Amino acid sequence: MSVATRAMILAGVLVSGLFQALPAWSAELVMLEQPGCVWCKRWNEEIGIAYPKTSEGRQAPLRRVDITDAWPQDLAGIPKERMTPTFILVADGVEIDRLRGYPGEHFFWPLLTDMLGKLPDTSK
Repeated sequence: MSVATRAMILAGVLVSGLFQALPAWSAELVMLEQPGCVWCKRWNEEIGIAYPKTSEGRQAPLRRVDITDAWPQDLAGIPKERMTPTFILVADGVEIDRLRGYPGEHFFWPLLTDMLGKLPDTSK
């Protein structure tokens, strides 16, 4: 078996393993931001770097939306917001919960945990 064939087989195994690890529903944490937002900058410094490495970040990956740009078509059913940052927990295109503003790192994590607790139970 050639090296190229082995590499393709290994890549297929890795990719199939990644897709099996995904939940049946798709959740994301949509962060509404805009240029010059000092609280967005603070969130980025205190939380943003670590977020994707956390269990919360794996459960609801972060998606950034600049409110000065056109509203994404796939979020058409989600009400727009003028305050930034605003964090909207979305599952399968449906808003589950929303956090307006950034209360600081010590309050953000418990509030996010409460939001994630509202996600649909897929274990049934």
